[in-house]
Amino acid sequence: MSALEEDVLEKYREAGEILTTVMGETRELVEPGATHLEVAEYAEERIREEGAGLAFPVNVSIDEEASHATPERDDETEFGEDVVCLDIGVHVDGYIADAAVTVDLAGETELVEAAEQALEAAVDAAAPGVPVGEIGAEVEEVIEAYGYTPVYNLSGHGVERFDAHTGPNVPNRGVDRSVELEPGQVVAIEPFATTGRGKVGEGNDEEIFELTQDVSVRNRAARQALEQVREFDGLPFAARWLDSSRDEMALRRLVRQGAVKGYPVLKEQDGELVSQAEHTLIVTEDGIEVTTAGLFS
Repeated sequence: MSALEEDVLEKYREAGEILTTVMGETRELVEPGATHLEVAEYAEERIREEGAGLAFPVNVSIDEEASHATPERDDETEFGEDVVCLDIGVHVDGYIADAAVTVDLAGETELVEAAEQALEAAVDAAAPGVPVGEIGAEVEEVIEAYGYTPVYNLSGHGVERFDAHTGPNVPNRGVDRSVELEPGQVVAIEPFATTGRGKVGEGNDEEIFELTQDVSVRNRAARQALEQVREFDGLPFAARWLDSSRDEMALRRLVRQGAVKGYPVLKEQDGELVSQAEHTLIVTEDGIEVTTAGLFS
């Protein structure tokens, strides 16, 4: 894989800087009595104010939720004594930064620290030519040393222009045979630590969607919804981003027709707590560059 052009690098860096700024502001809003929707909409609006785009809806995952949780329209759910994972994606001209932090409102300091320290170890291990399985081994070792379990069936991933999830997958456990990081790749590394056995499954809630194929639809409401969906550049979007609840109903029709797919909320299968930490990094010829540096300082 060839090295990235300087103008592309700058866009990745800008996306990371915006994300770091917005995440710093947003995490301060996560407190008992605030609503999930207020926090998500604040972050999303700040990203737009900075002149950037949303790589995916702001994820607000609570306790056993690990990913794909975002508030629905008019959601009034408030934070309580929760473990809150914020996962935010920003793009500049399609070039993406993806990062996550965990805000502890439940007195689970070590669970949060386990994910953060695992991420630090993973970033320290990352370099061109390093097998991703070795990075996963670092994650696993740190999390287990804290007495927790990594979430085995979630992994880090590559990011490319207008595509928030590509190869290579970066596991959260040691793997003997795996691909090596290459210069020019942009990778999001995201350890998950849990008090459970380390497996997530799909829940019933589904508020994040993505266009999979641009089909012809007869239903007028579905056509109107599809016109809005096309504006998201093929990236994941929230149902609440559509103009009205009627458009959301039409969205379900598009799902049934195979034009759009939904992302169910992923939950720890034992109902146990999950923490998450994530950075995006660029693999260079002689090392790595973290585009979301400063996120945990």
